[in-house]
Amino acid sequence: MPSTYSVMDMGYVDYGGGPRRSGDDGHDGHDGHDMHDRAGATSVADLTERSDRAADVTVDLVARQGTVTVAGREIDGYSLNGRTPGPTIEVTQGRLLEVRLHNRDVEEGITLHWHGVDVPNAEDGVAGVTQDAVQRGEEHVYRFVARDAGTYWYHSHQVSHEQVRGGLFGTLVVQPRRAPAGVVDVPAVMHTYDSLTTVNGTRTDHVTARPGQRVRVRVVNTDNGPFQAWASAPYRVLAVDGTDVHGPTPVEDEAVTVTAGGRVDLSLTVPADGLRVQLGSAAAVVVGREGAEVPEPDAPGAEVDLLSYGAPAPLGFDPADADRSFRYAVGRRPGFVKGRPGLFWTVNGHLFPDVPMFVVREGDVVRMTISNSSGDVHPMHLHGHHAVVVSRDGRRATGSPWWFDSLDVEDGETYEVAFVADNPGVWMDHCHNLEHARDGLVAHLMYDGVRTPYRVGGAPGNEPE
Repeated sequence: MPSTYSVMDMGYVDYGGGPRRSGDDGHDGHDGHDMHDRAGATSVADLTERSDRAADVTVDLVARQGTVTVAGREIDGYSLNGRTPGPTIEVTQGRLLEVRLHNRDVEEGITLHWHGVDVPNAEDGVAGVTQDAVQRGEEHVYRFVARDAGTYWYHSHQVSHEQVRGGLFGTLVVQPRRAPAGVVDVPAVMHTYDSLTTVNGTRTDHVTARPGQRVRVRVVNTDNGPFQAWASAPYRVLAVDGTDVHGPTPVEDEAVTVTAGGRVDLSLTVPADGLRVQLGSAAAVVVGREGAEVPEPDAPGAEVDLLSYGAPAPLGFDPADADRSFRYAVGRRPGFVKGRPGLFWTVNGHLFPDVPMFVVREGDVVRMTISNSSGDVHPMHLHGHHAVVVSRDGRRATGSPWWFDSLDVEDGETYEVAFVADNPGVWMDHCHNLEHARDGLVAHLMYDGVRTPYRVGGAPGNEPE
């Protein structure tokens, strides 16, 4: 690998059976990168929110590197405003959020990526793709309208396999314009610092609520692997990855899997003796009267299947009438990645950096087949878009539309997913086990007529993975 390069120059272009470029009706599945440099292309730096609109909510975040205290233990890591996880940012749907990021002393630089939020491309926070890393002593402002209510999170996308693990992350909650009254809102942020598994920075978080009160537990998985959540009381799955489930039904004696990078919102009613939401085997949230102690419920043997959970609802488009169809086949083989020998992940049989650039046009209906024969699970995360699951291993989705931005693809599984290309830019499409991304499990989605002026490496030291 050269010391600096553009993601526009990596690998090969895949048009998914669609036209090569605007005004060209010829179809070609793969080609070089000549289309990327043509005159008149829009820079990702120009794909911003309206500059003349004043912010409704402003937040300052100060990033530091050093010793932080988590659950009574001192660790070497990072903090935002002196803590990890960073502050929970809350904003009402439709409001414009402005976040000013200050890098006090993070040596390798920092960014903020708004995970699951379909922001304008310039606000996506990926070093070397949508911005340069914010250097020590510098600052950067992110501005976007919180268009979709839901549970999201933010994290650094500079040397992300180290900085996220070390504590540079926090939760973003977008409340609906008309939030239900009387509901206790509980973010539950799961993270492992070295070998210390925590929720909201502690082993067991306690939240006060009255018996009979409704609680919404917003479970966020900031780790590299999945975990299961279950509860001592019946619950409903209200939302997945920030999107409401249509017709959620009561769940008892079943767990729900939370994908790495994913979020699941659970609705529960507090019993007289309180309730406990178990997050894997090592962390939990207890909700009830002050001082309530609820024993750990037995781990269920069954699991909620989001392919059939809830009731069907219109998608707003027809996945069968796709303008472009792509294949994202994950495998593994020996080779060299970034100058290192080893057994590495492949995309469509190719090692990084010979990975695809999926090219779309605004308005396209896009269908993608994601398969995994690598021997490990991969939580696949597409920036800037939500996709819907069409089928898994040939079995069609029959429940509520399963919209996601982070999707676990187990070894041997094949998913068909679809989305509408409605957010122009250059977007990462990668595994959110960030160690896997560092080892090359990365591709990109690019809109025809868009380019990035930023480069990986170089003077800013941009290193998104």
